[in-house]
Order: sequence, then structure tokens, then C-alpha cells
Amino acid sequence: MPRVYYIFKSGTLRRKENTLFLETEGQKIPIPVEEVYELFIFGEVNFNTKLINFLSSNGIVMHIFNYYGWYSGTFYPREDKVSGFLLVKQVEKYLNSNERLYLAKKFVEGAIKNGEKVLKSDFSENLKALREAKNVSEVMAVEADFWKKAYRRLEELTGWKFESRTRRPPKNRLNALISFGNSLLYAKILGEIYKTALNPTVSYLHEPSERRYSLALDVAEVFKPLFVLKLITTLIGTKLKENHFREDLNGIFLNEEGKKIFISQFDALMEKTFKHRTLKRNISNRQLLRLELYKLIKHLLEEKDYIPYTN
Repeated sequence: MPRVYYIFKSGTLRRKENTLFLETEGQKIPIPVEEVYELFIFGEVNFNTKLINFLSSNGIVMHIFNYYGWYSGTFYPREDKVSGFLLVKQVEKYLNSNERLYLAKKFVEGAIKNGEKVLKSDFSENLKALREAKNVSEVMAVEADFWKKAYRRLEELTGWKFESRTRRPPKNRLNALISFGNSLLYAKILGEIYKTALNPTVSYLHEPSERRYSLALDVAEVFKPLFVLKLITTLIGTKLKENHFREDLNGIFLNEEGKKIFISQFDALMEKTFKHRTLKRNISNRQLLRLELYKLIKHLLEEKDYIPYTN
């Protein structure tokens, strides 16, 4: 069964026939292409256009992170699940202010309701403000206020200092974990979008941008409490401790061991299965992300209104 490969070693990633090889000093590690679902690159890895062409022909998405664990970008292969009709519907929903507002509200609603469960906190005021929001700007203001409260609550639950949201660079350990976890989730959702006919650049809560796949940011709102905040509360004080961080560039980052611990637990969480209450069968959390995208497609095609997943 194909799985996600996380590469930390530095070296050269090459193609030889139908196998990938990671060549490092004194090692040549085979990665059979039929086993690869997705690639996450954290080491200093060299590759050439032959490899890129090979990944593209096999539909393998490759996400690249820099030395500090910041998300740098994604190699998004040529899409083979193209639907002009769906693209038109995506754009129509964006151009219709009421339709866009509906979806923007639903993404934030999912974040708030899942936040209540994970953080064991009452965010009913945010839900009330969300219902009353009259445009996407007001929805974004509600979203910002919710996350401000959610991170303050995370600080209470973990005992680790948060103060305020800082990104590049993160100014403390809790901010470092939030940024790293959000980047992993964003990349994971983008990889799942590739498996559908959705266009990743047309979004509803976040403004579409030439520099990012903003639909992944929209969908990530729903799942950040479940897969990032929950993981952080689980790891702090157990598997992750102060010695798993380092100071650099006037900021604080996970060191290599810390990144490996976080990614190992994140990957295990993605593959964890549960019984879906609607489907009445076991699915993994990775499959759950794909199902959320299919729900969005049904909404765009006006088959069924989109309702965000809540735990």
C-alpha cells in the first residue's frame, strides 16, 4: 500500500527505471515508486528534471521544507483529473458574494466547533458573531479572534508561553509547533486536492493568490484543531521537551530530533482509523481529508450543501 515518505537525509534523489534512489554518503536507499503516495523533503536534496518528469508521470506530489522546517513549496504534477465544468462552478461560487460567504462561514464554523471539542472551551460568542457576519472580511475578523482565544487556551493547557502569534521566525516553542504543524497539514491537504478535480487556487475564505494554493488554507481551517492543536497538547511534556528546540535567526525552531518526533506522530495520526458515523465503516484521517474535498465538490455541483466535518 502506498505511503508517505519523509526524507531527512541530505543527498541526491534520482530515478533509475521504476525506482527512486536517495543517494547519500556511502548509501543508496531504494524507494520503489509503487510504494510512494507522497514525498516530504526536509533534507538538502538535489534532483534533476528527469526525476521531476518521473514524479509527474506517476502523479507523485513532492513538498519541500527548508532547514528551519518552514514550508517552501510543492511540486504539483500536471493534473490528470481536470474538469472544466467543476472549475467553472468553483469560480461561479467565488464570484457570487452570497455563495462565497456561505463557504467562508462554514470553514470557520468547522474550526470553531472542533476547537471547542479539542480545547474543552466555550467559543459560542465566536459562533454568534460568525452567524451575524455580513461579508468575508467580517468572517475573517471572527476567525482571527477565535484563533487568538484558541492559542491563549492552548497556552493554559500546555503551560508553555505563547504571548502572541509569531511566524517567521516563531518567537517561542509553542509558536514553533503551531507553525510547523500548520505547514504539514497545509501540504497534506494540498496533496489530497491533487487527487481530485478541484483547482487549488480558487478559494473562498482566504483570498485567491498567485503565490499560494489558497483552497488548502480554507480546508485546513476545519482540521487545524483536530490535527495540530490536539497533537501539540498530546506531545508537550511527554515526547517533546525543551531540548527538542534550538534558537536561530532570532527565533526558536524544532531541532532535527524534534521535527522527527512531531512528524512521526503526525503521520501516525493521519493513518489512524475510526468508524465514520455516516459511512458506517472505518476510514483513516487521511481519507477523511479526501472525503471533505468530495463534500465540497458536491456543494459546488449543487448536489448537497457543504457542512464541515466536526468531531
